[in-house]
Amino acid sequence: MKKSLIILILFSFLLCLVSFRPHPFHVGSVEFNYNSKSKTFEVTGRFFMDDLENALNKKYGKSVRFLDPKFKTEINKELELYTSEYLKLKSDNQLIKVNYVGYEEDHESVNIYLESQSLPTPKKVETAVSFLYNLFDDQMNIIHIIVNGERKSEKLNYPDRYLYQQF
Repeated sequence: MKKSLIILILFSFLLCLVSFRPHPFHVGSVEFNYNSKSKTFEVTGRFFMDDLENALNKKYGKSVRFLDPKFKTEINKELELYTSEYLKLKSDNQLIKVNYVGYEEDHESVNIYLESQSLPTPKKVETAVSFLYNLFDDQMNIIHIIVNGERKSEKLNYPDRYLYQQF
């Protein structure tokens, strides 16, 4: 009986170890969608929650946790700083200010929302996106740029961060 209990405990422990695996890919996406009515870029970033949480904790030396309401204010502050450092936007050779709007937790991912200052319809769009590069040297960010319904997408693998598109 005692031997069966020990075997059962060991088997349960091994099952827990085998079933807990971090996701094998480090990938995120950022969409820059030009809204012709507001004349702004609406920017949405989507990243795995655990990756973004670890990147923020490493960058700012604190321990914040998504899904815990007591960290919401701190996470907003950190994401505002993080996005201002790791995301840049140019339109027709002019640097465009991008403002942090907020974030939303979505199961295992986090959506980050930003909006640019007002600008005329762009003909050339340049982005610099290096989200999670401070944490992973195999990070891939998929970038979508949409202007007047025309969508152009590229993937950026670490250390590449720049994307140029003509419209």
